[in-house]
Amino acid sequence: MLDAKVRPLIDPPLNAVGRALAGAGVSANALTFTGLAIGLGGAAAIASGHIGWGLALIVANRLLDGLDGAVARVRGPSDLGGYFDIVADFAFYVSVPVGFGILSAANTLPALVLVASFVLTGVSFLAFAVIAGKRGATTQAHGRKSFFYSTGLAEGTETIAVFIAMCLWPAWFAPLAYGYAALCVLTLFQRSAVAVAAFRD
Repeated sequence: MLDAKVRPLIDPPLNAVGRALAGAGVSANALTFTGLAIGLGGAAAIASGHIGWGLALIVANRLLDGLDGAVARVRGPSDLGGYFDIVADFAFYVSVPVGFGILSAANTLPALVLVASFVLTGVSFLAFAVIAGKRGATTQAHGRKSFFYSTGLAEGTETIAVFIAMCLWPAWFAPLAYGYAALCVLTLFQRSAVAVAAFRD
């Protein structure tokens, strides 16, 4: 919901750094995999009780996620890079609630519910992208992407805001997880309604 509004604010500085990294020979895929390793490290830090470190690594992961796209825009986007990017994103998104679930037995059920909601949202996102691409649909709402990005109520910006809130107030993990899972389910219904309107023959 907020991604398209945030992009005009964050893209200029990211693009500037991206041009410098591309000029130094850094590849977008290298940033993607480095960011994934850092993000998974953040989830591991949370699981072991080092939530402050987890928060720092989550923020670092998102910075690298923005920079890999900036480098790709300079060097030229690739289908393989787009594939690695979305896989890394979903692996990271799932890892954070798993980390909280490992941290405390009280978090296990809300973490499972949140992960399940991520799976549903992710399936709807990717299915929409496949069919929209098959029909030749395009959008620039999220910048240049390797495939069609459909807008939803729960997107990357909202997810990171919730992860940061969980790290700042870990005692509130359960209500935050359940609340965001509900928003993800609403996103599934919202995207499905858009699909009905767009894909009906």
